[in-house]
Amino acid sequence: MLLTGSQLIDMPIMGLQTGKELARTRVAVVNPHNLSIIGYRVSGQHLDYDPSFLRTADIREMGSLGMIVDSSDEFVEPDDIITQKDIYELAYEIEGKQVIDDHKKKIGKVMDYVIDIDSFVIQQLVVKRPLLKSFNDDELLVHRGQIVEVNDDAIIIKSGAVKEKVEVTSSQRYVNPFRQSSPQTESAHSDTQD
Repeated sequence: MLLTGSQLIDMPIMGLQTGKELARTRVAVVNPHNLSIIGYRVSGQHLDYDPSFLRTADIREMGSLGMIVDSSDEFVEPDDIITQKDIYELAYEIEGKQVIDDHKKKIGKVMDYVIDIDSFVIQQLVVKRPLLKSFNDDELLVHRGQIVEVNDDAIIIKSGAVKEKVEVTSSQRYVNPFRQSSPQTESAHSDTQD
């Protein structure tokens, strides 16, 4: 299922053991290397650490009540996750990031994103167009396949402009068999039986 990133902020995190709300999501932790959400910074009265994080790998399921985890033991400090601590410390924010094409033309700024909640991979960026370009389209959806590079300053996407003019030369012309220049007579076939 696809959801926007903003729909997952301030979402309740429910404990399977207690059936109660344990915390709420506050900020998504984005891995800029592969554009995935690896966790959420969370807040709540019953947390042992500040800051506390919930890894997306520890989310058991998403439901109408919110994110469901086994227990409050799923909330961790950044030091508890040695392999991805550097991603937490990057504090990469995708919202507000400038989007430009590979010809250095400004496209707009990221205002939201669409993620697949089964894998927590960002599938599309919702880009707010600049004022002068927003008369036709005020928002653009950019698929992850169009993204060329993600850096600290901007997200670079493939240009929609045609780079090369391809000249088509053909030595043969296509002939439509149903349109012939001169009508042909039909020959009648008769079957003779002996």
